Amino acid sequence: MAKYLVIVESPAKVNTIKKFLGPNYEVVASYGHVRDLPKSQLGVDVEHDYEPKYITIRGKGDVLASLRKEVKKAEKIYLATDPDREGEAISWHLMEALKLNEKNVYRITFNEITKNAVKESLKHPRSIDMNLVDAQQTRRILDRMVGYKISPILWAKIKRGLSAGRVQSVALRLICDREAEIDSFVPEEYFTVTADVKGKNTGKAVTCKYQGNIKSKAEAERIVNDIKNGEFTVEDVKKGERVRKAPLPFTTSTLQQEASKALNFSTQKTMRVAQQLYEGIKLKEGTVGIITYLRTDSTRIADEALASSKEFIESQYGAEYVRKEESDKKNQNKIQDAHEAIRPTDVTRTPQLIKDYLSREQLRLYTLIYKRFLASRMADAIYETTSVKLECKGHKFTMNAQKAKFEGFMTVYTEATENDESDEFSVSTWSGTVDKGDRLQIVETDAKQHFTQPPAHFTEASLVKALEEDGIGRPSTYSPTISTIIQRHYVAKEGKNLFVTELGEVVNKMMLEAFDTIVDANFTANMEALLDSIGEGTVKWKTVVSNFYPDLDLAVKQAEASLSEVKVQDEESDEICELCGRRMVIKYGPHGKFLACPGFPECKNTKPYFEKIGVMCPKCGKDIVIRKTKKGRKYYGCIQIPECDFMVWQKPVDKKCDKCGSIFVTKGNKLVCSNPECGNTIDK
Repeated sequence: MAKYLVIVESPAKVNTIKKFLGPNYEVVASYGHVRDLPKSQLGVDVEHDYEPKYITIRGKGDVLASLRKEVKKAEKIYLATDPDREGEAISWHLMEALKLNEKNVYRITFNEITKNAVKESLKHPRSIDMNLVDAQQTRRILDRMVGYKISPILWAKIKRGLSAGRVQSVALRLICDREAEIDSFVPEEYFTVTADVKGKNTGKAVTCKYQGNIKSKAEAERIVNDIKNGEFTVEDVKKGERVRKAPLPFTTSTLQQEASKALNFSTQKTMRVAQQLYEGIKLKEGTVGIITYLRTDSTRIADEALASSKEFIESQYGAEYVRKEESDKKNQNKIQDAHEAIRPTDVTRTPQLIKDYLSREQLRLYTLIYKRFLASRMADAIYETTSVKLECKGHKFTMNAQKAKFEGFMTVYTEATENDESDEFSVSTWSGTVDKGDRLQIVETDAKQHFTQPPAHFTEASLVKALEEDGIGRPSTYSPTISTIIQRHYVAKEGKNLFVTELGEVVNKMMLEAFDTIVDANFTANMEALLDSIGEGTVKWKTVVSNFYPDLDLAVKQAEASLSEVKVQDEESDEICELCGRRMVIKYGPHGKFLACPGFPECKNTKPYFEKIGVMCPKCGKDIVIRKTKKGRKYYGCIQIPECDFMVWQKPVDKKCDKCGSIFVTKGNKLVCSNPECGNTIDK
């Protein structure tokens, strides 16, 4: 019989860790939290020193009963929940719920689920860190207070089903503020003048740009007319080097940002797939975690990983590609510095080597993490730069060029960008040489009109970056925060961009009016700093809560008395209720949009909502709508399904094939006949 009991959070880890530890160890899962504040009430005794009231989570009674049986049989118990505040709190709740105070109980943590890491953790057991537990308790209590005190105000003044949150309300405000900036933006006109020039040593023609501000079309045309029959004199040539620093390995925040930009993953999808890679993948040698813990602020790398990556890079790319000096700034936060950056658990486990064991999503994310880590341990990239100053009839022009001298880390990795826009004149290339005093012939001139652009709409990636820069929330909160404001329909996601809805504007306006402190970014960031101080043991958690609650309670009472109701109109559809003849409206339910009769409760008619694309079904003439499979994959099908069986995976267009009469569908920059036996293709 096993002598030792190891309790982890996730059942996905159980078999993996059990194989690492052998027959003397029993490994069981708590399936996350076992206790929490009750759903039916605030759960915090504000009259008696803010004591929280914890109860067993519904459905966890059987889990606890099973754990108690295992506890009785064990000589030693190891609490191996996740290595963060949340994991520390789960271990403490297990101590309380299972009454383990009189047992030989130890807390162990590991940043990766590998045999060495798990076995090493058993050599360094410790007691539960109550400072970390208190930091998590404080966050939970503050979030509960905001949610349970403010949400009923939103129900009463706007509509039921809404919610407020300590972090989500600030995120909503950031998006609303950005939308207001975009709406109020007034574009300014400006012009650029360029010239293509060629000399006897330049090879092909090179583009140079006018140096200075051009504010009118007349001025731009005057410059073009002045130089078009002239030639440039090279006034100065400066050569130099530019170093592009290798990136830091991923933290939770930077992983979410890069996965959004490079892979088009939502933050929620990134965290879900990363969790799978961390908990364990079934490989040839058995199930093993292939990345380190995914919730971290740290960019620290373990010494063992540093040594193995150096050896791997040297063997695969050469000694000159190995990073020469350690310049990472050590994370000053004592709590988070116990963590590592997100990295592969074994640098020799290349994506190519294990691709057959991973799903497409897992492979894409693992490849991103792997390449970023490898790049972070490689030498900087070095470019030779040339800056040229030109003159023609008193007009000054410039051109810049660079070429790679040593690619370094860029051999394996380059960061993705949000868009493809770049300064097309910032870098040119030419095959020859340019020297001071050379005369260059003008081949062609061009003047272009431009307008300054408004700030970009937030994407999930840029919102995560803004939240992190402002110190709002923590890496583990970004994904649920963004998911919540989308699910509550405060924000709509179109492509990658996030847009505030009418409902979101109304909620944000009411929060600003009645709870301006809650939605203040500086206040929220300061609260995060206080939570860190609690985790470090320098601030008492009840001091933070007792300073926060009275002001919140007063603001709630004032809002109840002073705020007026705001009616948010339901969006009308073009569907007519067949029972009463009213125009049906679009409602939001747990599974998304649906159509409902506005005559409720007299008329209770509802029906599914389908988004029409403006194309008619070629089989029955009804609308083609956007649908989803049971697994969530989008397709386009007739609104009459199952009576009509027309469906295609690509978006149809209102154009018929001139060969067979079927409709075309979109594939990249081509239109392809939807009839697989036809194969006709035309340009868009």
